[in-house]
Amino acid sequence: MKKKLGLGLVALISLSLAACSSGNTTSDKSPSSETAWEKIEDRGTLKVATSGTLYPSSFHESETDNLTGYEVEVIREAAKRLNLEVEFTEMGVDGMLTSVNSGAIDVAAMGIDRDGENADKYNYTIPYKYSFGSMVVRKSDDSGIEKLEDLKGKKAAGAATTSYMKVARHYGAEEVIYDNATNDQYLSDVANGRTDVILNDYYSQKLAVAALPEIPVKVHDIFYNPSETNYAIKKGNDVLTKKLNAVLEDMKTDGTMPKLSEQFYDGADVTEQIDYDFPKIDLSE
Repeated sequence: MKKKLGLGLVALISLSLAACSSGNTTSDKSPSSETAWEKIEDRGTLKVATSGTLYPSSFHESETDNLTGYEVEVIREAAKRLNLEVEFTEMGVDGMLTSVNSGAIDVAAMGIDRDGENADKYNYTIPYKYSFGSMVVRKSDDSGIEKLEDLKGKKAAGAATTSYMKVARHYGAEEVIYDNATNDQYLSDVANGRTDVILNDYYSQKLAVAALPEIPVKVHDIFYNPSETNYAIKKGNDVLTKKLNAVLEDMKTDGTMPKLSEQFYDGADVTEQIDYDFPKIDLSE
């Protein structure tokens, strides 16, 4: 590793996270991007889908039950700079993609796999987060995994359409599908043997494990596939995409986005990718 990987191995199950694709298709008769932006501007709100269950990217504060998290606060600030309020709807990954395609929401606050089979059906903002793949395993025996090839036959937990599940599938793991489950459910199921491993974003998994120390799991020291996370927007909604990109660039430049990253990721700056020679797994089909 050319640069240290932060303050110990972290994990949040942000099936954010992470990176997703879908078989849904967009309508051939979608409104023009100008019309779509004008509708958003007229109503004064940006409709955003987020998980609400995945610390620290999108979760509810225990004391107040208020929705917060890194991706939540980044899009809140971006909308504020566009003179818009944000209307959040909480849902799982597949629901987000369907809602983007139908126009029910404007922005999906979960990364869609830009190399996925349906990636060309969406617009993307610039990345608001860079990371890489990791895996959560049992503390007692590393779930019998010493290398990526040992995923064969293991029970891998996650959402069906994420790039992380594609990695599991690539190595012959048995898929155990969840939809918008909470971190404690994911981690407990690994600990009790219902599943063996969770493949997901490093920073998210690091923090999830740290937040639930009573669950006997850990982030393994096996890393792969650098990744980036972008907000996804309906194909053709170019005005909104350009406007969001402009304010996101400003937020990086003026330090707002790095400051939010450090707040939610225990001092780590996820707005820049670390310098490390990651193995890259070809997931093309």
